[in-house]
Amino acid sequence: MGTVERMRFEPLSVAGAYAVELEPHHDERGFFARSWSAEEFRAQGLDPAVAQCSISLNRVAWTLRGLHFQAPPNEEVKLVRCTRGSAHDVVVDLRRSSPTFKQHAAVTISADNRTAVYVPEGCAHGFETLEDDTEIVYQINREYVPEQARGVRWDDPAFAIPWPSPPVVISERDRTFADFIR
Repeated sequence: MGTVERMRFEPLSVAGAYAVELEPHHDERGFFARSWSAEEFRAQGLDPAVAQCSISLNRVAWTLRGLHFQAPPNEEVKLVRCTRGSAHDVVVDLRRSSPTFKQHAAVTISADNRTAVYVPEGCAHGFETLEDDTEIVYQINREYVPEQARGVRWDDPAFAIPWPSPPVVISERDRTFADFIR
């Protein structure tokens, strides 16, 4: 059996959020890489549970989704990866007790770089697509509870997120989320 490839966990500026990078093994066929390991996530002190997986297909560049989160007691952990196209992925810390409260971290995720973003509980998540036909895949640690779905506005001055472009496509719901209560 060949070498067991590991993932790299690079801490982001939001406490508990990580860029998860692959360590591919290349050969004449292409490459092989591990993209998920409950053992490796546990070793990093991260929640390895996966209760559901979801896909978001975004037809138009500059589509913005977010900033979404689940209210207590149904906070979610997400692992977000781009499987086609590219996106500017953002994590916002909404945990009042966190040293990075109201701070955000942004990572470009793409089919080419294969980087995933680990979004811890208590954080909002959103992204803006950078090209047409961008597909985002989510691994989520618990089942979605529609009545606990919440959001904060993508352009809320409390977070001062520098998005790559004004959104071309954004849902009415996402566009009209209230300001974050300071």
